[in-house]
Amino acid sequence: MASTKTYTAIFVVLMALSTTQAAVEWLGFLEDYYWETLGVIMVLSTMKALAVAGYYMHLRDEPRSITYVAMAGLIGFLALTAGASYSII
Repeated sequence: MASTKTYTAIFVVLMALSTTQAAVEWLGFLEDYYWETLGVIMVLSTMKALAVAGYYMHLRDEPRSITYVAMAGLIGFLALTAGASYSII
């Protein structure tokens, strides 16, 4: 089980990633650099999802088969998001 210091560090990392993601969206890069901005947002979102799944959902301590099921959900999410991004333009 992780310590309180570990959870606090992960929380700070998640807050920094969320703040960076909000700043990228707020600065208006989506209008001029759509695909680059979408890529940055997807990378930040994936990093946040992996941190939450690994630490807060305790997937680091689970058998690999359960981790693979969670990763299948992430891959499905990425496929749906990529498909939806084509219909926005």
